[in-house]
Amino acid sequence: MTVYVFGHRNPDTDAICAAIAYADLLQRTTYPDAVAACCGPPNQRTEFALKKARLSPPRIVMDVRPEVEDVCRREPIVAYDDEVFHEVYRRMQRHNISAVPVLDRQQRFLGIVTLLDLMRVVFEGDDDPAKARRVDSSVKQICQVLEGKFQHAVRPEEPMDLLLMVGAMSAEGFTKRLHQYPASELLVVCGNRPTIQLPALEHGVRALVVTGGYQLSPGLLQLAQSNQVNVIISEYDTATTTLRIKSARRITPAIQRDCVILSTKMPIAEARELIDRSPQKLFPVLDDQGRLAGVLSKSDLINPPKTRLILVDHNELSQAVQGADESEILEVLDHHRLGGGLRSDHPIRFINEPVGSTCTLVARQFRAAGIDPSPSIALCMASGIISDTLNLRSPTTTAVDRDTLDWLRGYVNIDMDAFVQEFFEVGSSLRSQPASKVVREDCKEFEDRGYRFTISQIEEIGYELFWQRQEELWDALQELKQERHLDFAALLVTDIVSNGSLLLLSDEPEFWEEINYPSLGKCLYQLDNVVSRKKQLLPLISRLLESASQPVE
Repeated sequence: MTVYVFGHRNPDTDAICAAIAYADLLQRTTYPDAVAACCGPPNQRTEFALKKARLSPPRIVMDVRPEVEDVCRREPIVAYDDEVFHEVYRRMQRHNISAVPVLDRQQRFLGIVTLLDLMRVVFEGDDDPAKARRVDSSVKQICQVLEGKFQHAVRPEEPMDLLLMVGAMSAEGFTKRLHQYPASELLVVCGNRPTIQLPALEHGVRALVVTGGYQLSPGLLQLAQSNQVNVIISEYDTATTTLRIKSARRITPAIQRDCVILSTKMPIAEARELIDRSPQKLFPVLDDQGRLAGVLSKSDLINPPKTRLILVDHNELSQAVQGADESEILEVLDHHRLGGGLRSDHPIRFINEPVGSTCTLVARQFRAAGIDPSPSIALCMASGIISDTLNLRSPTTTAVDRDTLDWLRGYVNIDMDAFVQEFFEVGSSLRSQPASKVVREDCKEFEDRGYRFTISQIEEIGYELFWQRQEELWDALQELKQERHLDFAALLVTDIVSNGSLLLLSDEPEFWEEINYPSLGKCLYQLDNVVSRKKQLLPLISRLLESASQPVE
């Protein structure tokens, strides 16, 4: 089963590069089926880094809640609408099942059929002699059910609604009844009785079944050929042959076309609600094109498997992919504060260290395992470190980050100084994105002392574009606040050149009065030497909240 390696929602370069690199390491060590994933497309700066590294972006997965396709039984036993009872019954008996989905020959789903429905096909109309004698089938299918052989065949595959007549009466009575029905619909069953066979052949019936293993005489066979009568030789006696012919009826009337159908993408929790309310035994699962993808029974949902996740660059469920709370979390690699909501049923590997980048932790895993990264993966990890530490200038930078980046330089095959320069020049969010996307691109949600808020961060070269777009960015923060029902939303605009930031708020909460940074206008502050959301801004907000919650003496 796939193991997804996920960064946080609205992933930045470090989150995406850490997911890609760690998935690569896991594929080479403990989880061959590890896949890097993310909750949205990479930003331009990350795209630039991946293109330089010649790596594909992670798979975009917006929701990891288990779906029906994760638990349904693939390649189920099926029936076709032109098959007969005997074929389908034997198949169900062989596989010990009591219901099957039904398709047409173009593989289109039609419905389901149960064993009880099939039994009604065989015994249909037993209280009505006219219905009881009707057999919707073909001469070829009847021959197969009888395990017989043709002495003469004329268009045996042609489907027909046949009328069964058993020649067990006097020749005179049989002949009289014979002429009451259209010859083309009649299927006559008799033993070695030429007095019955002759009028049937002369009348030109659709088929004559001779029981007991007997064959027509040469003269009667010639008459059958000239009147285009199918002749089947059955080894069974007349009673057994008649019963078997009834089991050659097509299953079409038994198909339940109005049945509960599940979609491959339906969440398991939603499917369970539907299934619990239905008396149905088997539930067809269809894909987006309406084709049968599998089947599901109630027992399949008793203990469904959970999606397996490894989280990088975050440890809070509020920042994780949708459905993480219903998944099995195997590992966490992070460099942020410990958040709330993360639980597991068993011990997991949890690495949380105060370094500047999650890619630093991933690179350390490569070194600890004695595995050399490829040039592509080395550049990928270096990009995450360069991005999150502002090329080792952020206060979050540690000696471990410096040592790790120096180690990775030995594996890359490009000019790193030129790469760093180009990396920070490319992908200005303010130049290329609408305000609504700017405030959501690298956005993290937090909860502290009863306040729910978000902090978004972008890195720019200078503030010129910010001043041009200040009003629309403030409007976008207001929309974000209302959309997520927050107490406030913040945008940290970091200038890579001056190593400082501007902080724009949707609102100024009461506790904000104690901030010691200069105000530049409504909801706007100048934060010199502040470039880290994690190590500088978030602790500042936490201190302000703590001070505001202290009782006044």
